[in-house]
Amino acid sequence: MERGKKITKLFGALSPKIDFTTEATFMTGKTILLLTAAFVFVSALTPGAAQNSPSASANTRGQTAPTYVEPLDAKTLNELQALYKRLIDAEDVKNLDTVREMVWKSPSALFVAKTATAAEGNWAGFWGDQVVVQHIYDISQGPFRIEPDYARVKTVGLTHDVAETYAPVQITVAYAGQTPVPKPFLMIVDWIRTPSGWKMATDIALPIPPPPAQSK
Repeated sequence: MERGKKITKLFGALSPKIDFTTEATFMTGKTILLLTAAFVFVSALTPGAAQNSPSASANTRGQTAPTYVEPLDAKTLNELQALYKRLIDAEDVKNLDTVREMVWKSPSALFVAKTATAAEGNWAGFWGDQVVVQHIYDISQGPFRIEPDYARVKTVGLTHDVAETYAPVQITVAYAGQTPVPKPFLMIVDWIRTPSGWKMATDIALPIPPPPAQSK
């Protein structure tokens, strides 16, 4: 009987009209509680079964993935292509005033290029707009020319405020003891939209190594 009283205390709220203090009603109440628990358990499994049903799978298969939307329109991309050409033309004639105006005024502006000495890493990043312009000035002293393959230059939008230009180029430069003959590079330029227009945020010049020698 003591056991029935404990059950009554715990589950009285679920079965208020069942008297658990007698053995017969205790067994009946126990059966009801077990059936109730089984019903709750099966109900909990039902949503998962519905989700895995063939009709649910068919509905999922019918859904199409969202299509990619270009963040920048064709007009803006053409403007950036023209801006890249303006940058190259200014560097070729050593018009540093124009270059300075086109560089993003930020300590995060980056120019990756050859260093003055091998001890500096031979190739490194130069950070900050003033440092970027100064290094462009330094490497353009003496013979210097960039010749992009404009047929292969491509500009794409990364976000509404960031774009990237890819350009295969030939660079002739005598800086740091280099032989001033055209050499192939890949040039990657990132642009950022500012209140005063699009500015060059990153200029990365990657030298293309010569093909490996053919074994005889």
